[in-house]
Amino acid sequence: MVKRTFNRAERVGGQVQRVLASLIQKGVNDPRLAQATITGVTLSRDLRIAKIYVSTPGGAQEKETVLSGFESAKGFIKRALAKELGLRYMPDLKFFYDGSFDYGAQINRVLKSIQTDDEKDNSTADEQ
Repeated sequence: MVKRTFNRAERVGGQVQRVLASLIQKGVNDPRLAQATITGVTLSRDLRIAKIYVSTPGGAQEKETVLSGFESAKGFIKRALAKELGLRYMPDLKFFYDGSFDYGAQINRVLKSIQTDDEKDNSTADEQ
């Protein structure tokens, strides 16, 4: 059995993600963040910088709105995280839009179009 070891940055990143997700659900009253989802958090090895990846159901059209909402709530978020985590230094928060869900949806659309084209080809072959 393979035993995977987690370093401190990964453990703290997981904690930041959990606290931030519950904070968005319960604590932040900004309507721009209502539908935001935290998809991942990576911390630098020295725990000074936290890269927070977010996604929205609206896709890339809401990207700038959500990122500006997080930037305006950054102070509140840092204070709430500091209270929950109890770290000596609170990492600097940097927010990034995670486009992987948009990319996945685009691939899904392409696969469905290929499938419908294949079905059309099969139905014309059956008629002949």
